[in-house]
Amino acid sequence: MTVVVIDERLEKAYQDVVRRNPAEAEFHQAVREVLESLGPVLAKRPDFADSRIIERICEPERQIIFRVVWQNDAGEVEVNRGFRVQFNSALGPYKGGLRFHPSVYLGIIKFLGFEQIFKNALTGMPIGGAKGGSDFDPKGRSDGEVMRFCQAFMTELYRHLGEYRDVPAGDIGVGAREIGYLFGQFKRIANEYESGVLTGKGLGWGGSLVRKEATGYGAVFFAREMLAVRGQELEGQTCLVSGSGNVAIYTIEKLHALGAKAIACSDSSGFVVDEDGIDVELLKQVKEVERRRVSEYATRKPKARFVPGGNIWEVPATVAFPSATQNEINGHDAKLLVKNGCIAVCEGANMPTTPDGIRVFQEAKIAYGLGKAANAGGVATSALEMQQNASRDYWSFEYTEARLQKIMSEIHRVCYETAAEYGSPGDYVLGANIAGFLKVADAMDAFGLI
Repeated sequence: MTVVVIDERLEKAYQDVVRRNPAEAEFHQAVREVLESLGPVLAKRPDFADSRIIERICEPERQIIFRVVWQNDAGEVEVNRGFRVQFNSALGPYKGGLRFHPSVYLGIIKFLGFEQIFKNALTGMPIGGAKGGSDFDPKGRSDGEVMRFCQAFMTELYRHLGEYRDVPAGDIGVGAREIGYLFGQFKRIANEYESGVLTGKGLGWGGSLVRKEATGYGAVFFAREMLAVRGQELEGQTCLVSGSGNVAIYTIEKLHALGAKAIACSDSSGFVVDEDGIDVELLKQVKEVERRRVSEYATRKPKARFVPGGNIWEVPATVAFPSATQNEINGHDAKLLVKNGCIAVCEGANMPTTPDGIRVFQEAKIAYGLGKAANAGGVATSALEMQQNASRDYWSFEYTEARLQKIMSEIHRVCYETAAEYGSPGDYVLGANIAGFLKVADAMDAFGLI
């Protein structure tokens, strides 16, 4: 792997993070990606080194780990571990999703929370960064088991939440069903209808139109902006979308609405290819209603084919939307995409590309939109949901989508212009990291040493 040399002060800060947070590889990776961008900032603002802003941003304000004890349908007691890392509140109350997945451990939550700081800053909304979750796996569990787990989880977490303190949302393994159970338990314990304490709620009880679609739609809007500044169009492009959950489904839906064609999607069992374009309604039926594997899609579409355990990035396409999970595109995959004619990669997932993969994209000079910018539409619309809750208002789909589109356009503009200002036009990694960092660092500087 190629090692990027960074400023001596930043390298020391990074080594301190590694030393203080052992065996948390994803967190180390997320921190290094940001620090590699900040050399030009320290050159202009040496005061940030003196006040140790970078070291302070890399240290969470609060880390909460707790036991979750619940009973399954067989009457057996199960024990899971719950997490909430409240990383940074310089810009507003902590905001970030909850992930329920067997892979969850402290390092995953810290990487996600660290990314969330800068993502939330880029939205322009007054929200800080956090993340949480559990190693509980909702897959294959009954509704009753999921309910009992969520109730046990919230019984501990509720004391750390509030519309002015910390506002979680969903993530992998936490959809409308789980948010409903979590909100119900919070309401029960707190004895108040504090609708702004969770986002991603049902439309009949404080939720926002477009929230379900927002991350996928936002990634497509960002991709369109990246192509436009290069004199290219999204319309007519052939696309790959990894994953088949919420982000992937609504990425595909918006791609088709804007004249592009998504021909493949995936899950942990393999991927499906449909050269006619993925049938979004069928995919929703299979994944959202029936909660089945993506292979089921291929059994109902004669022209579609399922590749068990395959690599979706081997399929030729012009635009890729990695929308499943972290580190799903490595250097080899990135080279395949470039070789097959890919002109743009836009990340719907959080940190789905390894450092080697990022360097391949940058060296090939394709448009590369990193997750903290490209997938910020989800948390931006969560903040819009918070606005509606605070004002006891409810906005139309058209109005909310227009707000989302404007936010994504502004995120693109800020990233693009910041990269140019710091001497690297078109480098969205540099632009996003510096723009997000400056906003948070300036606020922290104003608050003094806290």
